[in-house]
Amino acid sequence: MDLSHVQTEIDAWYLYDILAKNEDDEAVAHVFAQMSEIEKSHAVEFAKKLNLEFEKIALPSWRAKTLHLIGRVFGYDYILGSLLDTEKGLATAVIRQKKKTNVQVTGNEDSHVKILRSILDTDTKVAGSQLARFEKRHRSVGGNAIRAAVLGGNDGLVSNFSLVMGIAGASVTQSGVLVAGLAGLLAGALSMALGEWISVKSSQELYENQMDLEMEELVNNPEGERKELKLIYLAKGIPEDQVDEIVDGLMSDTAKAHAVLVKEELGINHEELKGSAMEAAISSFILFAIGAVIPVIPFFFTKGYTAIILSTIASGFGLFIIGAAITLFTGKNVWYSGFRQVIFGLAAAAVTFGIGKIIGVSMIG
Repeated sequence: MDLSHVQTEIDAWYLYDILAKNEDDEAVAHVFAQMSEIEKSHAVEFAKKLNLEFEKIALPSWRAKTLHLIGRVFGYDYILGSLLDTEKGLATAVIRQKKKTNVQVTGNEDSHVKILRSILDTDTKVAGSQLARFEKRHRSVGGNAIRAAVLGGNDGLVSNFSLVMGIAGASVTQSGVLVAGLAGLLAGALSMALGEWISVKSSQELYENQMDLEMEELVNNPEGERKELKLIYLAKGIPEDQVDEIVDGLMSDTAKAHAVLVKEELGINHEELKGSAMEAAISSFILFAIGAVIPVIPFFFTKGYTAIILSTIASGFGLFIIGAAITLFTGKNVWYSGFRQVIFGLAAAAVTFGIGKIIGVSMIG
């Protein structure tokens, strides 16, 4: 155990407290408040083991403060998803390390996630509808939008940086590098946008088709669907006499019965169908283009090795920012992640530059 473990607990305490204060649903806010107290107790205990005064170190890290800022701008659901994803990632890392060093896995490695799950399952103030809403939010967030932004920018930067360096290595003129860089930007961004549009649209169409088939079964074979509904509720441990009452009520309203079957049998949440394929495509285009334009900018103002050096510096800075941003999800050291991203990106660009140089020399010869 070291100071980083204490900081992780402090950040979790800080973030759960923010979630509690910004949650409109009192029952769910109560869950977050309990988690905040649990994380604070862990932090205090860890600090004692390291002979540290908790009051002097009880400050959130830059990562936690950044997540708070993101929550203010984009909504606090992002904090929840990133927080739980980080805890799951840390638990996985602990288990992997224990297996590597032949230390027994006790099952308590993911205790933070289990504690939250236990509170949600047992807290009588959290009704079933609230729990379903919480689960939907957890699945739909997890920092996914922010993660998509980071990865989209990374794809654009790395791919176009490599392309620009390859063309520059072939000793092509400034205009040639610009044309290639802008063409790479547009081609990559359009490809990303189209791929995202197809992904979202095809998923929606698949779900809609499954829902239509379920409605047909409900209309044409109501008794069969009644049995399915009954089995669903029996599997949840509800007494059979209560199940019959619930199912009778549902079957009297086809729309409600269909909604339950869609959710319980098909595992489809109506909220997942509301996403716009066009919005996803436009977002992907913009995010890719932002990353892809960075290595091209210097070639608008200068040329030759000056432009190559400036492009490399700008791209290296961009890669570091992306690597640092990734730590919002991984919880890793910002310098490690940042410089790792820089090294990989520069290595890829160096390879394409070398290939371009070889091809350029052979063409001249």
